[in-house]
Amino acid sequence: MREGAAPRMRAGRRSALRSPLVRASDRSIALGIAALAGLVLLTRLDRPMLWQDEAQTALLARSILEFGVPVGFDGLNSYSQELGVEYGEDRIWRWHPWLPFYLVAATFAVFEADTAPARLPFALCGFATVLLAWAAGRDLFRDRLGAVAGAVLLCLSLSFVVLSRQSRYYALATLLSLAGLWIGARLDRSGWTRTLALVAVASLLFHTQAVYAAALLLAILVHAALLNRRALRPALAATAATTVFALPWIVWVGLETGVPGIARFLDWRDTPLQLAHYAEMLFDPVLASGALLAAPVVLAFERMRRRESLFDAESRRHATLLVLHVAITILLLALLSPLPYLRYLAPVLPPLFMLLGLAIGGLFRIRPLVAGLAVALALAFGSLDDLVRERSAPVTGPITGIVAFLADRAEARDRVAIAYGDLPVKFYTGLRVVGGLTGESLDEVESARWLIPRRRVPAARSRDVNAALRAALAAGDFRRHVLDAPDLPFESREDPRVRPFRAHGGRPPVIIWERLPEKTE
Repeated sequence: MREGAAPRMRAGRRSALRSPLVRASDRSIALGIAALAGLVLLTRLDRPMLWQDEAQTALLARSILEFGVPVGFDGLNSYSQELGVEYGEDRIWRWHPWLPFYLVAATFAVFEADTAPARLPFALCGFATVLLAWAAGRDLFRDRLGAVAGAVLLCLSLSFVVLSRQSRYYALATLLSLAGLWIGARLDRSGWTRTLALVAVASLLFHTQAVYAAALLLAILVHAALLNRRALRPALAATAATTVFALPWIVWVGLETGVPGIARFLDWRDTPLQLAHYAEMLFDPVLASGALLAAPVVLAFERMRRRESLFDAESRRHATLLVLHVAITILLLALLSPLPYLRYLAPVLPPLFMLLGLAIGGLFRIRPLVAGLAVALALAFGSLDDLVRERSAPVTGPITGIVAFLADRAEARDRVAIAYGDLPVKFYTGLRVVGGLTGESLDEVESARWLIPRRRVPAARSRDVNAALRAALAAGDFRRHVLDAPDLPFESREDPRVRPFRAHGGRPPVIIWERLPEKTE
């Protein structure tokens, strides 16, 4: 279809949207997508056990129920992974915005402090994101098939599913970012309701993870300045209001953290390398080694061959906003993130899959068979085989073995010293645990009843703890307990590339050393 015919086609679609038959059909589609998302995202949240980062969220949430605010030291254990810099003498946590912790605390208040409740609010955010991706795609691009394709492929993306089922801020930031983009795409309409809604969403996003609020507002501002001038004034107003609301937190964190804490985020020497790493992660695993690019590539070729515009003018304008958001988010991450992790890309996944769905919808109208093959290819490479296998045959990881052993053998007054994995042990056992990345003195290793060195640890400080544990073992009298659990580096992870989805036969087991009482003459 040529660009000149696009307005008539779009008008036809709008009139069709008012048909009761189409509305009923959309309800059926929404129910189908909801059923799929519920099955994939909301089942078996109790498996596997929380890993280090998730346990930190759960511990801080539980501290809110006791102290009213998240604290990094509860009087028994430290929750630090940065050698104690995340909180000051008042113990109040300042390293992350607090909204995700309060969300989990509310869940703990209703249910109990356990694995599934810790993940539930974020899994629900992932569930809502899938439905929102469908609704936003339906509204912005006026393409029913494309909206369904984008939402379904998002729901079946292993990266998205794993990130959404983590007890961490990723799914909440993703949901709020997508909501903000949808609002931002419609800021050119009259009235201030959308501006106020954008302020609310951006403020919540700031208190989830500040960099994503900046990426959202920058994308909307740049898009308005370039392609949607009627939206520029409300976009500027929303940005100004969000900044004002964020200032108290910015000032408090800045004063508490000081210049050294801020400076660590302003070292931009590795930005080109970071950009390359993020691009590599988008290619694989997000886009399944490029397999998901088949539809847009074929569509672009067909449009060029026919000398037609890729999409109609309105769809191009909205698609540009999504592309800007992806690009600006990745640029800010390359500038500010300490290391390139897949988890930081979570908010760009829905826009990417919405664009993919738009391409599939466009291709289906001119080459339906090729579009079907592209979808089949996307499903084949983006399948959830690993996740299905994990749920049907759950992996017994190191934390599962350690927690079960300590629950059976340890007494409430016992101390545990562990090289890495301290936060899950603290969450599940309530024992005094030293080691890990807390930066605490290791003097208590000499009196700990249970010593747990690890075969592989992820940081230099953990290696120091390992060395202290082995020195204590050489100097004392201990009994060796070999667990029926492999000593993997992680119980779980947020990155499918390193997450242990299946049992690892032949791996060395976790070994716990029990200090024996001193012999008396």
